[in-house]
Formats: sequence, C-alpha cells, structure tokens
Amino acid sequence: MRGLELVVDERKASPGRGAWLHPTRECAENALRRRAFGRALRVSGPLDTQTFEEWLNGYGNKVNGSK
Repeated sequence: MRGLELVVDERKASPGRGAWLHPTRECAENALRRRAFGRALRVSGPLDTQTFEEWLNGYGNKVNGSK
C-alpha cells in the first residue's frame, strides 16, 4: 500500500483536508522539519513529502526569476 502524499493545491480546488502555509521557504522548511503537516492534516502514519519538496525547490526558482 502506498503512503499518503503531500501535494500543493495552487488552484485551491482539490477535495479533502488542506493545510495553510505562509508563502515563504523558511515557513515551509520549518513545517517539514517539525513534521507539522502530518498533525495539521490529521495523518497518523508517514506522509510522503517528496512531491512537495520538489515543488518547493522549483518555487524558489520562480520567485527569483531563474529557470
């Protein structure tokens, strides 16, 4: 069985529970480090954050104007 995956819903259109996050890298990194997403989303098992972390790395490039 596959674990639960943390994804970014930029359009705010996905069904299910969500978690708000300040739009800063520092806030996202702190939330990942503290494992706050699991608590906010009420997930009792492990949460796959790879997709979110990849988005976060790309987001920094978009903000800085890089490709």
